[in-house]
Amino acid sequence: MGLVRKSQMRNGDYLEGMLNEYVGGKAKFKAHKSPSARLVTALTCLQFAFAIYATFLLYYMSPAIDLRSKPDFAWATRFAQHWKQLMIQPHVVSHYQEASSLVGAEITPINPSEVCEHEKIDFMQKKSNDAQMIKLKTELYREVLEFQSKSFGTETLSELMAMKSKWDLKGPTKPKVTVILNHFKRKTLCSQLDSLLHQTLPFHHVWVLSFGSPNELSLKRIVDSYNDSRISFISSSYDFKYYGRFQMALQTEADLVYILDDDMIPGKKMLQILSHVAGTDKYKNSVLGSIGRILPFRQKDYSFPSYRKFRSKEAGLYLPDPAYDITVDKIVQVDFLSSSWFLSAELIKTLFIETPFTFMTGEDLHLSYQLQKYRDAGSFVLPVDPNDKETWGDSEHRLAYVSETTVIFKDIVQVRDDQWWKALSTGYVTQWAAMNPQKIDALFYAHSVNEVKALAPLLEKFRSTVGKKAYIAISGGNFCPCEDAATALKWPKSVCRERRFKIFDLGVGALSGISNSEVPVVQAVYSSMKGLIKMHNPSVVITLSDIDPHVRKALKMASETNSNGSTLVLLPRASVPKVLWMADLRSTALPSKKSISEVTELFLLPSDYLMNNYLTNNLFPDWNRMRISISIITQNRATSLTRLLKSLSNAFYTGDEVSIAFNMDSKVDEETIRLVSNFDWPHGPKTLRRRIIQGGLIRAVSESWYPASDDDYGLLLEDDIEVSPYYYLWIKYALLAYHYDPQVSLPELSSISLYTPRLVEVVKERPKWNATEVFKHIHPNTPYLHQLPCSWGAVFFPKQWREFYVYMNMRFTENAKENPVQIPKSRTNGWQASWKKFLIDMMYLRGYVSLYPNFPKQHSFSTNHMEPGAHISAKDNVVKHDKTDFEVPLLKEDFRTLLPGGKMPPASRLPSVNLFNQPVSLKGLKAAGAKLGQDVLRCDNVTEIVAVDHQTGLPTACVKF
Repeated sequence: MGLVRKSQMRNGDYLEGMLNEYVGGKAKFKAHKSPSARLVTALTCLQFAFAIYATFLLYYMSPAIDLRSKPDFAWATRFAQHWKQLMIQPHVVSHYQEASSLVGAEITPINPSEVCEHEKIDFMQKKSNDAQMIKLKTELYREVLEFQSKSFGTETLSELMAMKSKWDLKGPTKPKVTVILNHFKRKTLCSQLDSLLHQTLPFHHVWVLSFGSPNELSLKRIVDSYNDSRISFISSSYDFKYYGRFQMALQTEADLVYILDDDMIPGKKMLQILSHVAGTDKYKNSVLGSIGRILPFRQKDYSFPSYRKFRSKEAGLYLPDPAYDITVDKIVQVDFLSSSWFLSAELIKTLFIETPFTFMTGEDLHLSYQLQKYRDAGSFVLPVDPNDKETWGDSEHRLAYVSETTVIFKDIVQVRDDQWWKALSTGYVTQWAAMNPQKIDALFYAHSVNEVKALAPLLEKFRSTVGKKAYIAISGGNFCPCEDAATALKWPKSVCRERRFKIFDLGVGALSGISNSEVPVVQAVYSSMKGLIKMHNPSVVITLSDIDPHVRKALKMASETNSNGSTLVLLPRASVPKVLWMADLRSTALPSKKSISEVTELFLLPSDYLMNNYLTNNLFPDWNRMRISISIITQNRATSLTRLLKSLSNAFYTGDEVSIAFNMDSKVDEETIRLVSNFDWPHGPKTLRRRIIQGGLIRAVSESWYPASDDDYGLLLEDDIEVSPYYYLWIKYALLAYHYDPQVSLPELSSISLYTPRLVEVVKERPKWNATEVFKHIHPNTPYLHQLPCSWGAVFFPKQWREFYVYMNMRFTENAKENPVQIPKSRTNGWQASWKKFLIDMMYLRGYVSLYPNFPKQHSFSTNHMEPGAHISAKDNVVKHDKTDFEVPLLKEDFRTLLPGGKMPPASRLPSVNLFNQPVSLKGLKAAGAKLGQDVLRCDNVTEIVAVDHQTGLPTACVKF
């Protein structure tokens, strides 16, 4: 590159003039000196100057001088500034000037009028007479303005100039602005310089760039003719193309940078207007310009057209567009700016975070894309005063049609289409995306082809389920090439090139390059997924639990930093094909507690707009909201406990945190203590509790767990129980389907059983019971609601468990006959030392039920091995137990296929039975409890039952049911 100083005098004369000025005389030019004489003179003066400098330096370094005083070095400062200017702006000749520059003849001063050239414009501004196109373009522009006005407000030029700005354009905080002009062929440099020299806010520097231009010599002569030390000429025989000017901008020491194409002649007020707006709080983190484009909108067939598609409203907008009489009278946010860019020098470096799609074109889009993605910065076209051309950034738009600055290759439209689609696919929230917030059910992420294969069954289930939308994002590059991912999903490779949402290639592998650091990967995954999540608002973001930990952190941050409630689901590989029922859940399952105001902040939308256009029937899920706490009651059956722990370890989980607690009575044996101490539980915290005084079974169970929150559920297991590999999936599915779905109202549900009974337990005769046979008229395998709680593997709900604690405290007696609750014809009335008896009483009185599984031959998610303990084979237990009546087979296959229609039936279709296994409606169950009237509060009306404070469990009043 050549950095050329603007001066009419030669270097020898300049040195002599500078020395004469500071040594006491005025510079006098000496005529007809030979080059060698001038060189000798210059070197002699230089040697003399350094001798003086060294003398003064030694003087002030001597001990006799008091440095606390402040000597006047103003003259030295001026001297140094002249030398600095000379040194940083050396005259370096390029190959275009070699012949003329090396000639010893004098170069006489020249005036701009002698060298300036101007483009000849002998045609009128192009205007469209296509009525349909004019209508389509103006309609879309009106829609954009209306949306932006409601979203974040738009201002006219006068309103912008009335806003408070950090830049005092006439005072001490006046900004320094470096203007960069990039020239190739056009003859507009003089017009640009004339405009810049007459700006109402003076520039700090102007850099005229000439990269690979055939007009380099003439451009340099023009710069020289202006003889202004603030204007520098920078040239190179290598063409740095569109990105070179931004690379140069990295070197500026100014506050702000104004980069102009060679067809932009700014009005004389532009620097003042741009600087003022850039200093406002609202637009300080923005790039401002005079021309911009809004990228294509989605078509009715869900594809996106080319940005140059003719006669298409969805092709987007060019603003302002004189051809359609579209002017910008209010500031408008665009997807990218063209021809001019005004921004803080700090923001320039953002352009180079990611390698551009191509260096041949598209620096305008890449800048806006990177600024939004990594700095949350917007791109805005400033309004103009139509009656004051000095407020225009593009005062002569016809120049755009004269002498293209570069050779436009034939495939440029396709390349630019590919570029903006790549940006949209990697998280660029365009104006279309902002105006049309999407709602999908799931967004999958895979970092490798193997991960794509592992997630494929669940992705396919989502996409094949009616009413569901699911896409997949892949790392791309060398980590997971898009075409390989498509092959793994059995999709055509063309999906990687189609402009429609299905697979998002983030290009992370290409971005990280040869770096061994995790930083580029984390940054790329986080920023891209954050944009995609904001744009598509997935209910859940699904990936594998064994994904790279750095990538997992990036996905977690992307899910959490957006306030749209998307939840990250980390699925173990083995569980993916087992949780296909996820696709059968409504998107409204697991609603978060986010308010409308929080959501409006996300897209900057007014709440009424959001309610009418976006949130109807769509609430955000929270897959991880529930917590299952396993509580194991054990004492001295180490062999039984070993079997239970093995079954728990071999089960399928969904990546949730699952805590486990061991509750041991005082007589626990050494083998059991060693077993629980050495047991490794990878799914969550492990807790050991041991009583000092023997509590017995009733206390061991009832006091083994107490809910920490309304989302904490207790799975109580005695050590002679064994669970199915699918037990956790059954619990999760049931909670999501019947408890967390806000469209489901089932307040009577108080627990979920893992076990299917074979007997009617509360009747003295204990007759056989086969739910499959009983409900075959509905569906042989439909789950059902039962008023009987299960003690052989069940999950208890937090609100009802708090009730139970209070109820049991108020009703507990050592003598069962003193219990005031006597359920007609129930053998539970005589049960001694049974926590379950008190829970049965409470559920009967208040109409609560438990959900039970129902599969062929009583296949269940838990079984009781009926081994001797505190209850079975106890001395005071006169009831004989046939093991075959209680030990049921465990489910070893995916239960989803056995359910009615392959999924949980609606809550309204669940059959319900009373304590005695007789079909009774939920209302009928409450009526029976009210009729008995033996609750802790006396309700006089038979249509009332006791209501409680669910936070404390305390009874509050009688309410109608």
